[in-house]
Amino acid sequence: MVQSIKQQEMGLEFKAKKFIIWLFVVSSTIMFGGWTSYYIVFSASKGKGHGLVLPEIFVYSTIILLLSSLTLFLASRAFKRGNISLQRILLGVTVLLGTIFGILQVDAWSSMVQTGAFFSNNNAAISLIYVVSGFHVLHIFAGVCIILNALYGTYKTPLIEKRNYQMEIASIFWHFIDILWIYLYVFLLLNS
Repeated sequence: MVQSIKQQEMGLEFKAKKFIIWLFVVSSTIMFGGWTSYYIVFSASKGKGHGLVLPEIFVYSTIILLLSSLTLFLASRAFKRGNISLQRILLGVTVLLGTIFGILQVDAWSSMVQTGAFFSNNNAAISLIYVVSGFHVLHIFAGVCIILNALYGTYKTPLIEKRNYQMEIASIFWHFIDILWIYLYVFLLLNS
């Protein structure tokens, strides 16, 4: 009886924390939507977009991020099948790919600076590229931490419910930031 009550309490706690993640996803969507709306309004008033050819590194980073979503999906599937060793490997690969994505974003900024497109300039559309990609990298960092927590849980958490919760949170957050980047990249491509 006591075990059943504890499990119910844990289930409620996990639902509350999952709701907070969903609130974060919604608020981040609104934030990035606001920035892209600002970009459209700015571009319409000035009659021009950012006028840049986006660095080719953005293409590679997008591919890396898509691969990371695939490895996280496969890690989740391995967990559901009880293959914890494969789950650990795939979570580690996802963390590595997320880190590579972040490094590639910094390389893309460096490439933009080399072409004369600085963060601080007289074209706010160019500055917005740095803002949205920079905040996205912050989301990537948070996602990597969440995935590392799920990976740590495979070693230290004996409760299957908690490990399931950690995988769900990691999946929700990581797939969101993947979809968000695709939206941002396509938006920037279409509005150059």
